[in-house]
Amino acid sequence: RQLTDLVRELIVIINHLTEQKYPNLFTSFHEIEKDLEAILNGRVLLPTSEYVLPYSRVSRGLVDAVGGKNAHIAEISSLLSLRTPEGFAVTTTAFTAFWQKNKLYGKVSQLNDQWQQKQISVENAAAAIQQLILESSLPKKLEQDIMRTAAEIVEQEKVALPCFAVRSSALGEDEAASFAGQYRSFLSVTLEQLPDAYKKVVASLYSPEAMEYRLKKDFRPDEIMMAVAVQLMIPAKVSGVLYSCDPLHPETEDMIISSAWGLGEPIVSGKVPTDHFVISRKVPHKLNRVQIVRKEESLVYQGCGGLNTEAVREDQRTEASLKNHHLQQLVENALQLEKYFKRPQDVEFAVDHDDTIVILQSRQLHLQQTRAPRACDLTELSGKYPIIMRGAGVAAMEGIASGPVWNLDKGKNLQDFPVGAILVARHASPQLARVIHRAAGFITDIGSTTGHLATVAREFRVPTLFNTGDATNLLANDQEITMDTECLTIYQGVVQELHYYSLQEEAIEEMHEYRLLRRVLKKIEPLNLVDPKEDNFIPAECRTYHDITRFIHEKAVETIIDLSFYHAHHRDTQAGQLIWDYPLDLIFIDVGGGIKGKHENGIAPEQITSVPMQELLRGMSWPGMWDMTPAKVDFSSFMSSLTRTTPTRSSRPEDVGRNLAIVSKEYTNINFRLGYHFTVIDAYISDSVLDNHIYFRFSGGVTDTTKRSRRIRLLDEILSYYDFFCELHGDIVVARLKRMDRKSMLRRLFLLGLLVGFTRQLDVKMINDSRIQQYFEQIQTIMEETHDH
Repeated sequence: RQLTDLVRELIVIINHLTEQKYPNLFTSFHEIEKDLEAILNGRVLLPTSEYVLPYSRVSRGLVDAVGGKNAHIAEISSLLSLRTPEGFAVTTTAFTAFWQKNKLYGKVSQLNDQWQQKQISVENAAAAIQQLILESSLPKKLEQDIMRTAAEIVEQEKVALPCFAVRSSALGEDEAASFAGQYRSFLSVTLEQLPDAYKKVVASLYSPEAMEYRLKKDFRPDEIMMAVAVQLMIPAKVSGVLYSCDPLHPETEDMIISSAWGLGEPIVSGKVPTDHFVISRKVPHKLNRVQIVRKEESLVYQGCGGLNTEAVREDQRTEASLKNHHLQQLVENALQLEKYFKRPQDVEFAVDHDDTIVILQSRQLHLQQTRAPRACDLTELSGKYPIIMRGAGVAAMEGIASGPVWNLDKGKNLQDFPVGAILVARHASPQLARVIHRAAGFITDIGSTTGHLATVAREFRVPTLFNTGDATNLLANDQEITMDTECLTIYQGVVQELHYYSLQEEAIEEMHEYRLLRRVLKKIEPLNLVDPKEDNFIPAECRTYHDITRFIHEKAVETIIDLSFYHAHHRDTQAGQLIWDYPLDLIFIDVGGGIKGKHENGIAPEQITSVPMQELLRGMSWPGMWDMTPAKVDFSSFMSSLTRTTPTRSSRPEDVGRNLAIVSKEYTNINFRLGYHFTVIDAYISDSVLDNHIYFRFSGGVTDTTKRSRRIRLLDEILSYYDFFCELHGDIVVARLKRMDRKSMLRRLFLLGLLVGFTRQLDVKMINDSRIQQYFEQIQTIMEETHDH
């Protein structure tokens, strides 16, 4: 609320300052304010009105429309140029239209309430809701859009017998909460089957597992939306999962890859054993460990409409499903994905019959957090407690759990699973996740640490042990056990010494409040208006509060400069003009504590008490930095200068060279116009590290594009070397620096002072690329010589 009031006040002030020049800012402001109110009231905003979006038009900015899975796979293809399935997203706007047409909101809410009030079981509630969805009809336009877009992709890819994979891409899926294995996917779907497959995926939004999961994660009704991914089928000969780092031991710098023959569904579902590869993230990506298992069966794509589970050829059963060149490419791809998404990645992939790796999806990998040290010495436990199993299996989530065995392989029912029991099963099926918030631990005979159940177990910090081989035979129902997945040990009875061992609390990203804040920030923080020279730098294009404040700041600076050119100033605010030996013609406005003494006849440098301004002037006046000899301009540069324009007001004789600085004790905003060059510096320097910032913007030049670009490259290299974050846009460089201590910030203001004078006519001298390194070293030498000053 306070931020909204401040932005509204800024709009009032800029319009007062400019005599109501920007009334359209209020229109953009009210749209943003309305959206924020809706978000805070629990609504998820739909960023598009379209039912279907091809991947070529999808980005993470549309994640609330297409879901995380669609957004990620589209960007992997368009921005990283990795091979992915061709496809399109059916949006949450389509979901809303489907829901509204069939009046599902009230019906679903009633059944959901009955379940949460324990009037009916989750299974009965889920079945009733799914039946409602499957019996409903799609809006005619939605069905037409799905069929049309699918046909366009078939024609574009020239597919003779088109078949599709239809996958979930719900809100929140593949983001902070993974929903791994909770929703359904359908493979080998024909063109005619797409509408029904869409409804089936939407219906899986209300599987018992998903309903239990959302309740535990505190998802609100308005957050429950399903976008759907429709992708051309990949006839995979090999499928697998890659973790870009070891989720249990990220410090080892290893990647983990699991793979098997055929399609990936039985692999991620934990139904088949998989080959296991541990490979170094570091070049040359050494293969550290390999485990090749016997692979009896695989799921095979038989053409459109056909999937068969077939026996693997005898000669392939003990053959590695991935070759060395596959492993090398997968590691390189994973590092590329990790760098782009800025998080460790959980990647599903396939190898097609052309031996090409295809990325099927990539999502954030949940890592096990560092735990408190154990309170007892475990080496003494083996003498006190009988050991049922030791050294068998692999930990999917490290930890210790005690409780009674609930063995599904010996007649127990998942529906009756009690709180605090340890679930034992033959396969690591995603269906087991339904009871994950009740389970003390999981133990399976077969399962992959890169499967869906493993992913969910790490999210909920549930100790999990897979691939034990024989746990279902060794562990009896109701038998009390203690499992230590770190030591791969299962003890008979409850080990009292281990009750002090605790797991980390849930990460903040999983909380409803965090998800709400993230949606709020989308209307506040992103900056879309970057360059004032672009056509979109107008009030109507302001999409966030950041856009509005950026626009106001730029126009306020322009207006204040105009005021200094054309209007008289009050004697208490107009401090006067700087008196020194350089052709700067700098006019000061002191807003408090920036200048001392009388200034009727101008301001001497020693009168300036503004801390940032003092350091800028020290740099600008450094010996040799301000070259006042006329620049020698060659003919091509002279002709280039004739075609370059400056703002009209700068061509007036009385305006040429007029520059403005607004100063206080700790703040400086300075705007230079030196010939064809324009510089803005905005700095606040104090003893509070969190408040300190520097903004620098430079543009313009008199010479041809090549020489101007060399100067921009020089500025970029110098500023980046001294820790600025730089953005380049043609002949514009924008640099930012925040949150350094006072001394470090002043040192970098001194650097900017050097650059203002030094680069003023430097583009004329940039006759070849070697000058970049020459001048870089010259500035670097000065900075080193003045390091302690």
